[in-house]
This record gives sequence, C-alpha cells and structure tokens, in this order.
Amino acid sequence: VQLQASGGGLVQPGGSLRLSCAASGRSSRTVTTGWFSQFPGKEREFVAVDFRRGSTTYFADSVKGRFTLSRDNAKNTVYLQMNNLKPEDTAVYYCATSERVIYSTAHRGAFYDYWGQGTQVTVSS
Repeated sequence: VQLQASGGGLVQPGGSLRLSCAASGRSSRTVTTGWFSQFPGKEREFVAVDFRRGSTTYFADSVKGRFTLSRDNAKNTVYLQMNNLKPEDTAVYYCATSERVIYSTAHRGAFYDYWGQGTQVTVSS
C-alpha cells in the first residue's frame, strides 16, 4: 500500500484547504485512515480519523467544528477539509492507514501501518 498526501499550501488565517490522501495498492473495505500533524521539534499529534467500516469519524478537540472528513471509495481517497484555519494549525500533515486500529487506539500513530509522505500546511498572514 502506498499513500500520497497532497493539498497543502500557504493560506491566511480563516482560510481553507482540502488535503487528500490517495491510496494505491491493496484496497480494503475495512481500512481506517488517520491524519496526524507534526510541527518541527514537536511530537506528532492526532488530528482526525475515518473508519471506513461503520463510516464513522472523530476529531481532535482542537479541530472539532473546523475540520471534516470525506471519502471517495472509488478513488481510494480520503479528504480532510480544513476550514477557519489558525496559525497554530501550521504543520506537516500526514495520512496513515491501518486495519487494526480501533476507536481507543486511533489517536496513536504506532497503530498505523502505512504512512504518506506528508504535506506542508502553513497558516500565516
């Protein structure tokens, strides 16, 4: 499985971006896709997760109400819509997939098996 994350860029505070995570290789109807962010010198942080099985999502408190997830199963792509962006959202965003993560472990990167290369999001005026 290979993951390609894209869609990052420079945006002003209050702006929006949509990140994409496209998966190639083996496709699974039970795969879970997580998004994580990492600022240089800081630990990786959980952002959001999409459980394909059950079609449920959940988000870190810091992004609730601003970020949403959607999925195009035909394209094996998960999208992270980021609205009302804040300077503190600046980071490299990574997507990752797993078939073994569950709700209680979805925020932990160690439970994901495949990772994309990351896409830079910069929020600045």
